[in-house]
Amino acid sequence: MTRDDGDDAAPGTTEVLTEEPYRPGYELVAERILRLIAETGLRPGDRMPTENELAAQLGTSRSMVREAVKILSAIGRVRAQKGRGLYVADDEGMLGSARWGGFFLPADLDHVYMLFEFRRVQETAASRLAAANATPAELRAIATAADTCRQGHVTGEAALFDRGDHEFHLAVAAASHNQFLVAAVREARRLQRQSNIIGMHGTVGGHAAEAVEEHAAILRAIRDGDADAAAGATATHLDNTLEDYRNEIQRRLFG
Repeated sequence: MTRDDGDDAAPGTTEVLTEEPYRPGYELVAERILRLIAETGLRPGDRMPTENELAAQLGTSRSMVREAVKILSAIGRVRAQKGRGLYVADDEGMLGSARWGGFFLPADLDHVYMLFEFRRVQETAASRLAAANATPAELRAIATAADTCRQGHVTGEAALFDRGDHEFHLAVAAASHNQFLVAAVREARRLQRQSNIIGMHGTVGGHAAEAVEEHAAILRAIRDGDADAAAGATATHLDNTLEDYRNEIQRRLFG
């Protein structure tokens, strides 16, 4: 905890303390593993220390390392091969980490803004096509994902909210019937998820309630076959999400 003003409190005054946001241990360990990879010069395809060795080097438990590895596997930085060990991931995808000079971090605001600009282009196009092409099964998939996201918000389960949000955007992309858009949406979201988990520590401001309603608006427009409304609702959703990211990043960088 830190003092607000940085000076010694005067006698008889109340010292105001601010508390650092809580961060699960596995997120901290995930960051330390990434740092270890960079510091030891491991390259894509190189074998990493075992979970036991990582636990010993980092002074933590094997279970904590295992959870951290799950995160790093999900964001495409580590590859776990059953019976063979851990490897630095070599599948960089369309938007590989080489383009970003390492793993993607949100401290570079220009990169965050460019990523959202990229998402806005591809996802408004995907929504427009989904309004014209979505099948009943695809509409159900979009609705199910939107409901999962809503339930995560209502119950306060961040992981459920995040899963629903991820599935919603991919379901809309799938309904576009354009595999290039599906691949682009997946890759852009992978980079955003990496910035969120490793850099933003899994929290994104206070936009969750609005995001749920914005998902509903996108779904209604796609279900109605209104391409313009679907694209507009998606643009609004991404613009509001970017504003939330901007506020959170600036709060963390500048206090």
